[in-house]
Amino acid sequence: MRQLVFSLFIISSILWNRTAEAQTKAPDIYRDSVVQLYGVIMTADSLKAIPFASVVVNKKGRGTITNNDGVFSIAVNKGEQITFSCVGFKNRTISIPENLEGNQYSVIQLMVNDTNFLPATILKPRPTRAQFERDFVNAKIDEDMYETARKNTSASQKRIILSSLPYDGKEAVGAALNQQASKYYYSGQLPPMNILNPAAWKSFINSWKRGDYKSKK
Repeated sequence: MRQLVFSLFIISSILWNRTAEAQTKAPDIYRDSVVQLYGVIMTADSLKAIPFASVVVNKKGRGTITNNDGVFSIAVNKGEQITFSCVGFKNRTISIPENLEGNQYSVIQLMVNDTNFLPATILKPRPTRAQFERDFVNAKIDEDMYETARKNTSASQKRIILSSLPYDGKEAVGAALNQQASKYYYSGQLPPMNILNPAAWKSFINSWKRGDYKSKK
């Protein structure tokens, strides 16, 4: 019995020592894998600094951008891939060496211009001066924003829009409540006839003058 207890004590001591050793070494291993990546991004043809270029760690969702002088600095891990990108230049990707000694890594990244070819455009003159004058007079010129806003806010345009748009939730609830209130107000008696109401006739005449009853296609 004593021998069994002694053996269990020895085994637990060994496991505890290994766990403590792993816990003490883990921060050192993690700290040793972090690298401070810094450098400058320039054009390959003229060696000019490229400001606001993106420096992104692949598949990690983190990165930074260069300053006005093309200089950047970012913390990465050994073995990670870094992509440099900027509008008008081809992307470049580098890898941080896994066996890098130390915790700093500098790079001077040269970016090559990305050439875009546009389709050819052929300009043809008008055959005759008379045709040019006819096309110039009949050309449709786009209206400015002020004129477009004035037409869209006119009374006739607003009436057309109101007649074609359905009620929203607030307007539908308000109309239903007004109908119920009118129904309950005249409950048990006949509702008044608006045919002899001067205010109703005035509203009808004004609507007829505005053209509210004309058919809209």
